[in-house]
Amino acid sequence: MTRNLILSGGVFHPFDESSQALAQILSERGIGSEIVGDVDTAARKIQQGNLDMLTINALRWRMQTSDKYEPYRTEWAYSAPEETRLALADFVRAGGALLALHTASICFDDWPGWGEILGGRWVWGSSHHPPFGNVSVEPSGVSHAITAGIEPFEVTDEVYHDLELQPDVEPLLFAKSANGGSSQPVCWARRHGEGRVVYDALGHDAESLNQPQHRRLVLQAAQWLADSREVD
Repeated sequence: MTRNLILSGGVFHPFDESSQALAQILSERGIGSEIVGDVDTAARKIQQGNLDMLTINALRWRMQTSDKYEPYRTEWAYSAPEETRLALADFVRAGGALLALHTASICFDDWPGWGEILGGRWVWGSSHHPPFGNVSVEPSGVSHAITAGIEPFEVTDEVYHDLELQPDVEPLLFAKSANGGSSQPVCWARRHGEGRVVYDALGHDAESLNQPQHRRLVLQAAQWLADSREVD
């Protein structure tokens, strides 16, 4: 069985519910998941060397950009120490699989290397999203095992706008919110060192993850990530 660690938790999102939904979906591909809520605990588990996959379904950042975060800082504000950064980076670089969802691009906002691993990151002052609501999702036309057979679909979610992408990122899906904004890349797959990375910018809640086409996408992403010997 593929051994997966789900890092979960943060503000403004039902992470407990969505992480349980993720664990259930991933189990259909023979992936057994442990859910943890502390980043540094996750890093120590990674360093023990018995994990195949890391899933980031969390919102952990410094929370310094607005006074509206002040009530939440004591519990949720986070800056990754060097040891944790090295553990995450070394895991992927050495051949580990990383599945990152939705708010993962906002995490670790004082660590530029995180965006280099993930392929993109939220930039305070320019990145944004329309209100939660109906979203139309379409394949980009790039051929990949993750999006094979995925048809255009509708889901209730948020569309992140103007993420800063790495030059090698080829979007697999685009999405547009009915609440405004333009079509945006919401999924990609890439290599980082010997490891594999998939970012799915959707997944606000369990309902989104269980939308049939979105669920299929997660399952196919998990299959691609778990099969480290596959040749693209």
